[in-house]
Amino acid sequence: MRMRDATLEDLAAIVEIYNSIIPSRVVSADTEPVSVEQRLSWFREHDPERRPILVAEEEREVVGWLSLSDFYDGRPAYHATVEIGIYVREGYRGRGIGGRMLEETIRRAPELGIKTMTAGAFGGNEPSLKLFERFGFERWAHFPRVAELDGEEQDLVVLGRRIAA
Repeated sequence: MRMRDATLEDLAAIVEIYNSIIPSRVVSADTEPVSVEQRLSWFREHDPERRPILVAEEEREVVGWLSLSDFYDGRPAYHATVEIGIYVREGYRGRGIGGRMLEETIRRAPELGIKTMTAGAFGGNEPSLKLFERFGFERWAHFPRVAELDGEEQDLVVLGRRIAA
């Protein structure tokens, strides 16, 4: 597996992977697929020097991606805090791809100016919760029944990790 910063040419694969998880109602709060056009400005907000999107490739196919986004709407006081999103293509899940991308991102955090990493996961998404906890993230907040998907209320768990200098 090869990891690298995403390029615009990867956006279609990133969107495809993201859209594939929406129907499960386990990972995303989106209820309808998104388009490449809708994600273009989001992609452009991810500066590889500050807030990269990392892709994992196997045999030149994008099989997963991880994004670092500004925390709390990019307000200046939160400049050293990011929110992480991790998504892996169906058929490649459970093979350690998410963990390798997360490990690489934690390693790169100091050079990106990151001191705190956060991630949100639905309370029933045990694979994601366990992944982050395996990498030293702690449960920092629990928001009961804040999301509703197909009439089912979902809890949101916010995880966080401080990065050593």
